[in-house]
Amino acid sequence: MGPRSPLERYRTAILGAVVVAVVAAGGALLFLQAAQPTYACDSILAPAPAATAAPGATPRLGQVTSDLGRAHVATGEKIRYAFCPPTSGPHYNETSDGPIPARFYRAADRTAPDGWVHNLEHGQMTVLYRCPEGCDDTAQAALAALQAELPPSPLCGFAPATSVPVTRFDDLPTPYAAVVWGRVLFLSTLDVPQISTFWQQSGDRGPEPECPNAAPGASPSAAPGASPSPAATAAP
Repeated sequence: MGPRSPLERYRTAILGAVVVAVVAAGGALLFLQAAQPTYACDSILAPAPAATAAPGATPRLGQVTSDLGRAHVATGEKIRYAFCPPTSGPHYNETSDGPIPARFYRAADRTAPDGWVHNLEHGQMTVLYRCPEGCDDTAQAALAALQAELPPSPLCGFAPATSVPVTRFDDLPTPYAAVVWGRVLFLSTLDVPQISTFWQQSGDRGPEPECPNAAPGASPSAAPGASPSPAATAAP
């Protein structure tokens, strides 16, 4: 028998290297798929001019948005929203995926509207912040303390710690926003009094309320001067 060729001598090592490369490539693909957003935005809402209330009346904060429906979709399915931040639309219906637990989510935590839109459907409010404005240490501390500064929900009396998720969402036209079903309040700063008033005016009014005091489907009506179809800009 003549001398073995290099391929024969190193066959085991070569096969091992091929197996390692295939496993690594598969792992990288799974990682990239997991890192991809599970949603897409066709446009970013533009803040509308503040509504003008009738004389002697308190203006209703926030702007009314178009109804995007409320279909339940399979967890992991990618959802395309006509605008962001969505205040309605398709969402997940799976424990912890949607509705998401009502807590403070730090900048590195992963949430998406396909989860917290389900919170809105139940009448909850979600407070959103974007980076970089909401991600330094000072802003994170203020956001972590926000739930303790808000009143209970207006119709059901739920504590904010069980009904107000606070989470990062970068597809915003302003550094902060508060959203309920069918309405959004855009904020340039973390204005706790405004968020509290918005919560008291429009909370507990999703189409699937969680207490008998809230009427099913009681979406907020537009205040005088409010636009039901806010302007939008194309998402990048």
